[in-house]
Amino acid sequence: MRHGHVLVNGKRVTIPSYQVKRGDVVEMSAKAQKMIVLRHNLDTLDRAVPMWLEVTADDFKAIVRDLPLRDQIDVPVREQLIVELYSK
Repeated sequence: MRHGHVLVNGKRVTIPSYQVKRGDVVEMSAKAQKMIVLRHNLDTLDRAVPMWLEVTADDFKAIVRDLPLRDQIDVPVREQLIVELYSK
């Protein structure tokens, strides 16, 4: 995220731990939209859009409808490792 390819409400974000809020618009920068790796992932990954996001893939945007609850996160997350990383 430090690369600046992510925009929140139209402003470049370079902080990996940036916290979005309800109603925030998250999008990829124009440069990132042209990246082959991003396009490849969009074309090949078969993932459902979480209930708490509203996605428009055509313009690389997502609106945060609500903040996710722990049981809505479908990828394995080890919270303790995250806490340890940020406490250093």
